[in-house]
Amino acid sequence: MEPALMRLIICIAACSIAAVLGSLLTTPSLRPWYANLKKPVWTPPSWLFGPAWTVLFITMAISAWLVWRRVELTTVPMLLFLIQLLLNILWSGLFFALRSPGLALLEIVLLWWAILAVAISSWKVFPPAGWLLLPYLAWVTFAAALNFSIWRLNA
Repeated sequence: MEPALMRLIICIAACSIAAVLGSLLTTPSLRPWYANLKKPVWTPPSWLFGPAWTVLFITMAISAWLVWRRVELTTVPMLLFLIQLLLNILWSGLFFALRSPGLALLEIVLLWWAILAVAISSWKVFPPAGWLLLPYLAWVTFAAALNFSIWRLNA
């Protein structure tokens, strides 16, 4: 198999694993815990989260692949990518599995900075790879505001 194709498959697999782990940590708490939380009126409908995250994980995988085609796996952009992927999973664990919006709020700030660092370092390697991460950064910015509001409304 061609190395570029193998790297694409690995990037898709890594993002898919992160998505599945996040979902496994999230799903058991959706009902009744999350459903019964006080939420701001601007909370998106529940059905929107799955499609939004699917698109974001696809763009993350493509971005990582575009970078990995140009640098080694052990370089800063790739290591930052893996760190932000782990932080992404951790947020689901803190917010949903541990049912701790306060801890999740602290962690999502780290996630946001990690995504920004990945976007900048990826852009330096191949600008389109960095641009592909901007919707993810925007979504996590929104998610942080939602996380904050849920924390405040339920404290």
